[in-house]
Amino acid sequence: MKVAFIGLGVMGYPMAGHLQNAGHQVCVYNRTFAKAEQWVAQHGGRCEATPALAAQDAQLVFVCVGNDNDLRSVLVGDDGAFAGMAPGSILVDHTTASADVAREMDDVATTLQLGFIDAPVSGGQAGAENGVLTVMAGGDQTQFEQAQPVMEAFARSAVLMGPVGSGQLTKMVNQICIAGVVQGLAEGVHFAEKAGLDSSKVFDVIGKGAAQSWQMDNRHSTMIKDEFDFGFAVDWMRKDLDIALTEARRNGAQLPLTALVDQFYAEVQKLGGSRWDTSSLKARLN
Repeated sequence: MKVAFIGLGVMGYPMAGHLQNAGHQVCVYNRTFAKAEQWVAQHGGRCEATPALAAQDAQLVFVCVGNDNDLRSVLVGDDGAFAGMAPGSILVDHTTASADVAREMDDVATTLQLGFIDAPVSGGQAGAENGVLTVMAGGDQTQFEQAQPVMEAFARSAVLMGPVGSGQLTKMVNQICIAGVVQGLAEGVHFAEKAGLDSSKVFDVIGKGAAQSWQMDNRHSTMIKDEFDFGFAVDWMRKDLDIALTEARRNGAQLPLTALVDQFYAEVQKLGGSRWDTSSLKARLN
């Protein structure tokens, strides 16, 4: 298929690469144009100077940017992707953003006879690089079925969760659960150290039981070493938790632990850990 990919950050860069490697004709756009040129030099395909130009003739347009305002900036206006898309084409938004902006962009798309799917992902940078992301989507069933086979280039699972906004709401659940698990793991590592245990041995044992989790499998060893200079940044996690907490205030959900962990991440930021991995919750216990 002819596709466009807008936003070549740590996630978008490899995701777009998987699309090109799968045989699709990919045109990319990135705010820093040199990054787009670098991608073309590495993967082939084309790059354009605006989202609108990148989206021209594309049957599917993928977007992965930072937040609500970033999304609006690359979709609407004379240079936005919507302006370049032909009626009947579909935009798939992989940004982790609010459900409100998803519905807002869907309204705009509908007036232009375009499809819109909100499709945030889970799996982090490693998942993007290895092509094994999980996609949680919101939108029209028929449009999703058109996009799903193409997303298989970078996703091991893509599931339609409901109407537009449902993907973003599901991603909020994902981040809420991660926050609680990481805090528990940080306290467990801290406790093991204070108790004089062999921490590596502890987590080798309990990782085979009911306490096992992805975070334990992938983060306990670096937590023990106090290594945090990698992975999903604290700044990004706080952005995601703010989205979830804002939605909770609207729908009446009670998220006391999430709110507490968000404040713990604020303490990590004060320690200079804005770009540290989310497992750096351990750092505030040292």
